[in-house]
Amino acid sequence: MRRIAAVAIITFAVVTMGCRKTGEGEFEVERPVVGTTTDTVLTPSVDVGTDTMTVKVPDVDITTPDERRQQNP
Repeated sequence: MRRIAAVAIITFAVVTMGCRKTGEGEFEVERPVVGTTTDTVLTPSVDVGTDTMTVKVPDVDITTPDERRQQNP
C-alpha cells in the first residue's frame, strides 16, 4: 500500500511540475516531445445569472367528497 501511495505522489509531482498559471483561467503546459512544446490551455468560465419568468398555473375546481355528499343528499 505504501508503494502505491509513493508512486501516486511522485506521479502527481511530475505532472504538476510541467504546468504553471499564466493568467486568469490560463495554464501553460509543457509536453515532452522530441524537445518540448508549450501549449496554452484555456479553462472554461462559468457565468451565473438569474432570469425572472412568469409561470401560468391552471385554475382547477375540485370538489371534495364532503362537498359531493352535500350536493347529492
